[in-house]
Amino acid sequence: MKARIEELTQKLNQYNYEYYVKDNPTITDYEYDQLLEELSKLEEQFPEFKAIDSPTERVGGEPLDAFTQVAHTTRLLSLDNSYNAEDLRDFDKRVKKEVSDVEYILEMKIDGLSVALKYEAGVLVQGATRGNGEVGENVTENVKTIYSVPLKLKEPIDIEVRGEVYIPKAGFKRLNESQEELGLQTFANPRNAAAGSLRQLDPKVAAKRPLDIFVFNVLNGGKDEIQSHDENFDYLNELGFKTTTAFKCSTIEEVISKCEEMIEKRHDLIYDIDGMVIKVNNLSQRKTLGVKAKSPRWAIAYKFPAEEKITVVKDIIVQVGRTGVLTPKAELEPVFVAGSTIAYATLHNQDYIDEKDIRIGDTVVIQKAGDVIPAVVRVVTEKRTGKEVVFALPDKCPECNQEAIRLDGEVAKRCINPTCPAKLRRGFEHFVSRNAMNIDGLGPAVITMLIKEGFVTKLSDLYDLEQYKEQMYSIEGFGEKSIEKMLESIEKSKENELHQFINGLGIALIGSKAAKVLSQYFGSVEALINASIEELIAIDEIGHKMALSFRNFFDDEKHQEMVVTLKEKGLKFIVKSQGSNILDGMIFVLTGTLEKYSRKELQIILETAGGKVSGSVSKKTDVVIYGEKAGSKLKKANDLEILALNELEGLEYLKDKGIDL
Repeated sequence: MKARIEELTQKLNQYNYEYYVKDNPTITDYEYDQLLEELSKLEEQFPEFKAIDSPTERVGGEPLDAFTQVAHTTRLLSLDNSYNAEDLRDFDKRVKKEVSDVEYILEMKIDGLSVALKYEAGVLVQGATRGNGEVGENVTENVKTIYSVPLKLKEPIDIEVRGEVYIPKAGFKRLNESQEELGLQTFANPRNAAAGSLRQLDPKVAAKRPLDIFVFNVLNGGKDEIQSHDENFDYLNELGFKTTTAFKCSTIEEVISKCEEMIEKRHDLIYDIDGMVIKVNNLSQRKTLGVKAKSPRWAIAYKFPAEEKITVVKDIIVQVGRTGVLTPKAELEPVFVAGSTIAYATLHNQDYIDEKDIRIGDTVVIQKAGDVIPAVVRVVTEKRTGKEVVFALPDKCPECNQEAIRLDGEVAKRCINPTCPAKLRRGFEHFVSRNAMNIDGLGPAVITMLIKEGFVTKLSDLYDLEQYKEQMYSIEGFGEKSIEKMLESIEKSKENELHQFINGLGIALIGSKAAKVLSQYFGSVEALINASIEELIAIDEIGHKMALSFRNFFDDEKHQEMVVTLKEKGLKFIVKSQGSNILDGMIFVLTGTLEKYSRKELQIILETAGGKVSGSVSKKTDVVIYGEKAGSKLKKANDLEILALNELEGLEYLKDKGIDL
């Protein structure tokens, strides 16, 4: 057993490195989960053989009472800021007074939380926040949950490095949507989200947040013979760390040109940056230049100008989510910000509106939080005319006119009417969505019509729509082909997997990942819906709150009856024991902007069919599927004469292979 545990640990850590650091997965999620489950069970049986760098450490340990303080062995300095080309030229002049033949290196200024990671004999022993630069907080257990942080280096050395913990734009968007859906406080920007996640006293909470890291500096230890910052970057990569893109420039004018270029290009990045960091590349020159009280003389930050625009709040409307949360939304005079036209911005909750004193008719400054979510930054109060209207969330649900209340511990108001049509509509929308039951032809407008006509009042009614086919033909806007397509898709959904159904129910705290874990663990719908709290929390990925939420949902008799009814209507709740191998290890690369599926969705489809998705094109690549604005990957595919298909061609290719899309 010891040999198998060692083998699994080594394999899984390599897979983690390929996926989270190199962005080049070589195994499907399903295969990874199977191996991880095997390792977890073996470690439980033989704890004496568990390795210090076991990937099972990533799920988070027991909650802490408080963080202890850590004194940094090397001060974690801050940076002086620059805001324009002249500031950078002045920096260059100051540097050249002390040293000559200067080469600069530029890095992305990641908008996150700075940490120091300490390794002894190649093993992670401590992770600490920057704090005031001299003393930080010990967040080791939370740092261990970040998959791109190596628990064990590729060399058994003593070293301390500095990095920036961040949350990617897509992860930030999903996190805020989840917070809002649950009636909890949303995060203002990715940096706040990263800081709040890393400072969770419960590591299991941190483990569920989409944290990532870029390591950018060696603080202590490492190789003595390294002479430049770019050599340090190469060395960090060799050790297994994830580093950001760096650019070398021989003159300050090159630096200025690259900084100006990145002002626009930053919107294309998957993470948020608020500037560039300019450093003297040569390490001996850095020693000559030295440091000031809080910042080095050999580095400076170039801060991007905030892309803010002024517009007017035309109205504030209220939307009701599937859990009943009332979310205020500002309707704006359309304005172009960070690459797209913005006509709406979420106002989150009443506290947010009151704090910023946002009124209907106000002139406001808006920006995109994390270049993703439109947000009102502030009100331009000097432009007020006196005609602006103070807004308050209603005490009655705008959809059903029933009572809306604010529960203890929540920042949101919530409609408590279980039959609220808005909750019903949103529930249907979630149930039929692509990541759930994936039923085509049931968009928001169609669902609204079905509810209005009385054809559906509960989820199981979807599977009785055939009886209303003739009536639907007579409704304006409904074509015969669209109705047939919808009914075919509903029938097809009976063959869906159990995890799709569980995710589609919209149980609080149970998302697609948890639904997959639960389905695989229990193996049948009957075993799953009858699982006790104790059985649920015995699963590493399922916390007490998640288990309680799941149990509360299925303790409701109508939900148990719904499962019985759906089974009678032909739903199979399939749990696949192994993935399909239609693509049998074929390597795909996805690039550009896709329309029908997101890259992540298409990746799941390919991996489920036995394919592999790589982040880079090589001679081993079998197929490149590209969308709009495909760049260097498409060019390289053409240069290597690799099969390159646009999105439409790619989907047809997969259908021809027998993949059901």
